[in-house]
Amino acid sequence: MILTPQERARFLRTRWTVFWLLVGSYMMVYFHRMAPAVVSADLMQAFGITGAALGSLAATYYYIYTAMQIPSGVLADTLGPRRSVAAGALVAGVGSILFGLAPDFAAASWGRFLVGLGVSVVFVGLMKSNSLWFADRQYGRISGLTLMLGNLGSILAAGPLALVLAGVSWRDLFVAAGVVSLVLAVLTLIFVHNRPEDAGFPSVREQEGLPPHPPRERHWLPELRAVLGRRDVWPGFWVNFGVTGSLFAFAGLWGVPLMRDLFDLDRAGASLYTTAALAGFALGSLQAGWLSDRIGRRRPVIAGGAALSCLAWLGLILLPWGPGWSGLLLYALLGVAAGGFVVTYAAAKECLAPSVAGMAIALVNTGLFLGAAVTQPAFGWVLDQTWDGSLRDGIRVYAAADYRNGLWLSFGFALIGLVAALRVRETYGRHL
Repeated sequence: MILTPQERARFLRTRWTVFWLLVGSYMMVYFHRMAPAVVSADLMQAFGITGAALGSLAATYYYIYTAMQIPSGVLADTLGPRRSVAAGALVAGVGSILFGLAPDFAAASWGRFLVGLGVSVVFVGLMKSNSLWFADRQYGRISGLTLMLGNLGSILAAGPLALVLAGVSWRDLFVAAGVVSLVLAVLTLIFVHNRPEDAGFPSVREQEGLPPHPPRERHWLPELRAVLGRRDVWPGFWVNFGVTGSLFAFAGLWGVPLMRDLFDLDRAGASLYTTAALAGFALGSLQAGWLSDRIGRRRPVIAGGAALSCLAWLGLILLPWGPGWSGLLLYALLGVAAGGFVVTYAAAKECLAPSVAGMAIALVNTGLFLGAAVTQPAFGWVLDQTWDGSLRDGIRVYAAADYRNGLWLSFGFALIGLVAALRVRETYGRHL
């Protein structure tokens, strides 16, 4: 069904309105994910906690996020992105406000839990929306653009956040972030449509002269069982578990303390390095999606990123690097390498029927957050095992050997991702 120029212009306005509102909530997902790295010292001081406890507090977000990935896929495929993302932004907003006002460690943990619960549905809902508002041949590129824009939230949660904290308390900042999420929840309910048909347009496939995908004919539970039973979807799960999970654990918590403890940098200076990692991740995601669509292949891009990730971790462990260009380069390389993960979503959805795209994406996404949830406290636990008792202003200070042990742990996770990447099924950019 060919649209008139006026209809096409209206369709494009509606599509990009939907996209940008959902991306706004997605930027908040990344902000909450990465902000603990910059406020790690404040949290240890405010609540009097160890490295392992700090890791557990930060990872509370990942625990519930991981558990909610499959349910979020079901919600995206049944309720649709509009209601699922709006509800998630509402819960995340309340959680962020609670976290900012928390009088003790327990209240902070509950706030972090609610933030993780709320934001857990945003990414899958956004990717499901993209699958309905954009053509299959555009999916790799739009996925890369989505990840790049989302990562702007994580970049803001690194260097820029450190500068803001020079004049604003971390508590006020998280309260303000909660208010932003509440506003996005209202705007999503008002302006977002689940699919083009809900806004009075034909489907994207019909606009291209193709028959629409058949509607769901079964209850979601048998379809979920079918998704979980597909062996060719699981390698993407393990790629994200090892490669992207280790990056998120490091950039989201331990990357800043490492630069502070080993090189005596202040918070603003140390956060520049995680900013480099997250900027690399944003650009890597964009380029990986574009390259995959360009060559019509999925597996080489995923495997190449995983191999580069292993090399970057080895560089941090074995090379004589330090503050300056060498450190920035290695941190950025970690991010660029992990950007290849964006192609796992395209590979997963192309192995299954479009009606279960949300569940397929959610399954692959679960690996990422399970990896981060395991790695973040495990890294802190490894540091605590060889800590020599040094303190600075009541905060634990770890030595180079302590951090090297943690980096070896991260390398091991990335190696798991590389092995899995070699087993990703090649879809050649089309539904099988």
